Amino acid sequence: MTKSEIKFTVTLDDNMVAEKIDWSASDAKEHNTSKGVMISVWDAKESNTMRIDFWTKDMMVDEMCQFYHQTFLSMADTFERATGETDAAQSMRNFAQQFGEKVNLFANKKFDA
Repeated sequence: MTKSEIKFTVTLDDNMVAEKIDWSASDAKEHNTSKGVMISVWDAKESNTMRIDFWTKDMMVDEMCQFYHQTFLSMADTFERATGETDAAQSMRNFAQQFGEKVNLFANKKFDA
């Protein structure tokens, strides 16, 4: 059995606000820095999702909008692959489109969902 470990190191300022997020994976050759992280873990015992989400204080609002938009699309793709629920996944993509429009992400560009 192969195992891989993902490690996050968060540097906080005096007010406990993230200044820097570093992460690495045991099977990757390089370390990475990120401005934001969202992790969801399914707790089967409690039938509940546990979440960790944080971002650095230098992550701009437009970056956060793009981060969320891309996360919604990734969730739709993963959901469709895992369940075969094409219609539900398309609904998620439609929501991502509406979200992108609401936060002016596309600047008059149409997004193909």
